[in-house]
Amino acid sequence: MAEQADITKTVSELKEGEIPELGIGILGHAFMGKAHSNAFKILPYMMYPPVAMPRLVGIAGRNEEAVQEAARRYGYERAYTDWRRMIRNRNVHVFDNGASNDVHATPCIYAAEHGKHVICEKPLARSAAEARRMLEAVQKAGVKHMVAFNYRFVPAIVQAKKLIDSGALGRIYHFRAVYLQERLADPTAPKTWRQDKKTAGSGALGDLGAHIIDLGRFLVGEPKRVSGMTRTFIEQRPRLDGSVSGSVDVDDAFVAWVEFENGALGTLEASRMCHGRKNYNCIEINAEKGTLRFDLEKLNALDVYWADEEPKETRGFHNVLVTEAYHPYWENWWPRGHVIGWVHTFVHEFHHFFGAIVGKWDVIPWGADFVDGYKNAVICDAILKSSRSGRAVDVAYDL
Repeated sequence: MAEQADITKTVSELKEGEIPELGIGILGHAFMGKAHSNAFKILPYMMYPPVAMPRLVGIAGRNEEAVQEAARRYGYERAYTDWRRMIRNRNVHVFDNGASNDVHATPCIYAAEHGKHVICEKPLARSAAEARRMLEAVQKAGVKHMVAFNYRFVPAIVQAKKLIDSGALGRIYHFRAVYLQERLADPTAPKTWRQDKKTAGSGALGDLGAHIIDLGRFLVGEPKRVSGMTRTFIEQRPRLDGSVSGSVDVDDAFVAWVEFENGALGTLEASRMCHGRKNYNCIEINAEKGTLRFDLEKLNALDVYWADEEPKETRGFHNVLVTEAYHPYWENWWPRGHVIGWVHTFVHEFHHFFGAIVGKWDVIPWGADFVDGYKNAVICDAILKSSRSGRAVDVAYDL
C-alpha cells in the first residue's frame, strides 16, 4: 500500500466539533476546473457543518499564463505546469482530475501511488483496458476513489432511486434515456480535443452517453447485452486556429438498445447534432406500478405517474417540485420552491466524496467509484464493438 497523505492522523487528533482539512490539487482549469473550484468555495457554508474543509492548495495546467490566472481567480495557493510536482506537495490530500480524457490515466495512477485520494471526471478512461489500470492502481494504493458522475447527485435523481429501491414502482420494464446537445450541429464548429479519438476515446458516446449509461446502472441495474450504432455526420471540421480542416474520427451520435440482467429493456441515445437541444438529458423509467420521468433542463422536477392512483378519473402525471425540506439535500439549501441548478450537483458530489475520505460513509452505492467507471467503459466499448460488427455484444466485466 502506498504511503498516504496524512489526514487519518489529522482526523483522529481533532477535538470534538473540529472539522478536518483536505488539501486539494486539481488538474485542469477550464470548464470542469471552474465548476469544481466553484463547488469547493460553496461547500463549507452550504453543506453545513461541512464534513471537511477543502483547502485549495494547487491547480495545474499546460499553459503557465492561463494556470496562473486561474489560481488567482479561484484562490489556489500555487499554480503548476507540472502536475507531478503538485501531486507530490505534502499538503495535497485529494487529487481532482478535470483534464481531457487522455490525461486521466497517468496522473490518477501517479496520485494513487503517492497516497492521494482521487476523483476523476467522466468518462474515467478512453477504453476499458485503460480504466482497468486505473482501478488496479487505486485498489493497490488503498486510497478513496470516485468518478465524477455528478447527475447521481441531482435531488430528483436521488429521489427517483429511493422510490425504486423502496419497491414502490415494482418490477422495472423499461429504461429509456437520451442526452442531446447542439454543440456540433453547425458544420463550421471547430474541431477540439473532443473530436479526436486519441484524446477523447470516443465522441458523443463517452462525452454524453457515459452519463446515461451510468444512470441506467445506478437506477435499474447491470446491463447484460447491448447492440449499438454510431455515426459521424461531419467528417472534416475547421481547426480552432482557423487553419486547414481536421478529420473527425469519433462519433457525432450513437443509439443503442440494452438488455438488463433483471429483464428490463433499455434504449440509449446521445448526439451533439441536435439543433435546439442545449443540455437535454432526459430519462424515463416504466415499471409495474408507475412511471418516472426526469429532464435535466428542468432538474428540480420529477414527473411521477402511479398506475393505481384513485380516483382514476383524475389519474395522470404529477410534476413534483423536488424542493421540500424532506427531499434529498434540501435541508442545506433554500425554502421550498427556491430552486437550485446544475452547478450545485458538484457541491453534493464533493460533499459525498469528502465524507467518504474522512470515514463517515462509503463512496458507493450513492457515488460512483472506479469500479463503476471501469464498468461504464466496458459498456461503451461493447457499444462500439457492436457498431463495428453489426451484432449484439454481451457485457462482460473482468473483475
